[in-house]
Amino acid sequence: MRSSPRQNLTAPIRRSRFLWVAIFLCFWVAAIGFRLMWLQVVRHKEFVERADKQQQRGFEVSPRRGVLYDRNLNELAMTVLVDSVYAVPSEVGQNKASDAELLAKIVHADPLDHFTTADQIEARMNASRNFAWVARKLDADTADRVKDLNLKGIYIQKEFKRFYPDGELAAHVLGYVGMDDAGLGGLERQFDDELHGTSGHELTAVDAKHHVMGSKESEPMPGENLVLTIDANIQYMAEQALDAQVKKTGAAHGTVVVQDPRTGNILALAVSPRFNPNDSRHVDADSLTNLAVSDVYEPGSTFKLVTYSAAIDGAGVQPTDIVDCQGGAFTYMGRTLHDDKSDMGMGRVTVQKALEKSSDVGAAKMALKLGNEKFYEYIKSYGFGQRTGIELPSETRGLLRPARKWEPTSILSLAIGQEVGVTPVQLVTMVSAIANGGVYMPPHVLLQSTEAMKGDARLQAQPFHPSYQLPEKLPDGSHRVIKELTAAKMRAMMQGIVIEGTGKAAQLNGYSSGGKTGTANKIDPATHTYSHTKLVASFAGFAPVSAPAISIAVVIDTPTIGSFYGAAVSAPVFHDVAQQVLEYLGVPHDQPLKSDREMQLARNDTEVDDTPGQSVGDLKAMFDEVNSLPEDDPLRQPATAAAMAENVQADAVSDAAARAAHAKEPAGLSGLPDKVMQAFRANGNTTSVMPDAGTSAMKVDAPKIRAPIEQQGGGVVVDAGKRVTVPEFKGDGLRTVVQDAARLGLRVQTLGSGLATEQAPAAGTMVPAGTEIVVRFAR
Repeated sequence: MRSSPRQNLTAPIRRSRFLWVAIFLCFWVAAIGFRLMWLQVVRHKEFVERADKQQQRGFEVSPRRGVLYDRNLNELAMTVLVDSVYAVPSEVGQNKASDAELLAKIVHADPLDHFTTADQIEARMNASRNFAWVARKLDADTADRVKDLNLKGIYIQKEFKRFYPDGELAAHVLGYVGMDDAGLGGLERQFDDELHGTSGHELTAVDAKHHVMGSKESEPMPGENLVLTIDANIQYMAEQALDAQVKKTGAAHGTVVVQDPRTGNILALAVSPRFNPNDSRHVDADSLTNLAVSDVYEPGSTFKLVTYSAAIDGAGVQPTDIVDCQGGAFTYMGRTLHDDKSDMGMGRVTVQKALEKSSDVGAAKMALKLGNEKFYEYIKSYGFGQRTGIELPSETRGLLRPARKWEPTSILSLAIGQEVGVTPVQLVTMVSAIANGGVYMPPHVLLQSTEAMKGDARLQAQPFHPSYQLPEKLPDGSHRVIKELTAAKMRAMMQGIVIEGTGKAAQLNGYSSGGKTGTANKIDPATHTYSHTKLVASFAGFAPVSAPAISIAVVIDTPTIGSFYGAAVSAPVFHDVAQQVLEYLGVPHDQPLKSDREMQLARNDTEVDDTPGQSVGDLKAMFDEVNSLPEDDPLRQPATAAAMAENVQADAVSDAAARAAHAKEPAGLSGLPDKVMQAFRANGNTTSVMPDAGTSAMKVDAPKIRAPIEQQGGGVVVDAGKRVTVPEFKGDGLRTVVQDAARLGLRVQTLGSGLATEQAPAAGTMVPAGTEIVVRFAR
């Protein structure tokens, strides 16, 4: 019996169905793999950043901007920590408008500050979910008021803010910065990369409810610190003298530059009017320009120094040679050149006399002895027509056409300072070349760049001490312009200008000086011709003549009150600045000291005041008042016999001490004037009348003085247990008077400035220690 075939119990697998399922699975796997690759590889960076934004709060940490020091390590520009306010808009939620209104009432204190208005704050909140500035770099009181609001989503962030502790001092040299600490002017702009440093970052981790879980911070790298050649004290002296003269003459603006002639270092660069870099938002744009390097003007007669020195050096002219000024009128190539009316009629005079009287005809004849090409080379060698390389932005090269482009009579114009444009820095550098022996030294305002800060042993102050020799290794860009003998002849001629010529107002008390005045007509924009009312008054000089310690250029633009000439407008500024700076530096006197009356007569001052501002009687009355002397006090009345005897005895002791001190003096000083010898002895038998700035470590212990006791009536009783002799202060400077009085235990009430002219009580009077002496000073 045949068996039946076995039946299959499972359904047969269709190959086509299997194939479709396999294809679907492969496609599904491939799609997932592609998607994973797209998300994890191609868009990896994007999602990491999105995660960081959701999980972290990131801030850029600004670096500490480098400090700007003067040469004595006084901070001129520094960085301080202040509070800034920011918002996290996602946390503020629906309260953006109301919170912005509340915050603006506190932070929007300046109408010109459009950043902190309510509308702007709200707009920034709506533009971002995670971060929006509310107000930046606030003062402590304002920040505290914001904290007191305790608003949700409003936070305080510490930021660095640039601060200029001396306000307007040297503002055009330092410059200023914007809200983001970017340098916008002066050295802040010129060295922005070095000063700024490298920013850091702070990351704060938060959970889903924005609770802080931790933070990570990368430290910022601070910027470089710069040490400048500027001396803050000399800068202050220059600015005060310049401001006073600009105000007095109603000038548009003015510039004073003080330079070390042997290194080219700028000790002071003053521009008036100035601005406060702490409040740059309210600064007039016109006052931001550094006129010392950006302002070009025709120098006028100060440029004759170039003409005469070139003629002496390149054409063999001697100061004693005779030049015919032809009565003040000279015709050349159809052009007639005239001298100033005061010099009309001057005929055959020496070259030195022609320079002293600032004869245009004499200067023109000096230039003609050289010829166009040779004269042009001397002008270029002095640095005109090219940038000096000073470390300040926006320096101009000035205006100087090549000799091949001169007109037939251009040499006459250039000889008297026309058809050439210079800057005050170029002018002072030219004078320094004559002062230092004939070598052009490029000007500088930067001493060094360093990572060290004040207090670090690696960073040392470099106070200025006048040097009387050029550096052994001359800096790049320096070169000889004129021979050393030529420079010596020019210094002597420039001293003659101050003594006998147009620069008498630049005479100093106790110091010789040399310089040249200049008055240049400005171009009238309307007529394109020289204006007779708009002038630039200038003076450029140095002191002392035998060994110049400083060079100074003074430029006053468009004076409108009083005289417009450089002799009357700029030379007095040179006098004020040079006198103070030389005394401050402790430069030894090379001439006898004179009284205020003698100085006025020597300068032929037409405004000689025969009546002092305070009479001796007034000084005695003030002395009685400040010391609250009773009516029967012997110091009020004529000296009694006992008091006279006491004073005679004190004088005898003083004379004996003086003779003993005189016996120790060098024999070579015996012939000096009495005032100089008094200053010599008062200063500890040194050749410097003023103590040297670098010897601050040498201290003189003043006698111990019992503090004054105030009475109920407001009077003061001094310690009568010790009596001292009042010294002779006449002819001494303010600092010397204060120091000498302190050594004796006396106090000083000062009137005026300059040198001591009167005092109360008289020298030799015996007074109790602690008495206040009244001393009047005058220039």
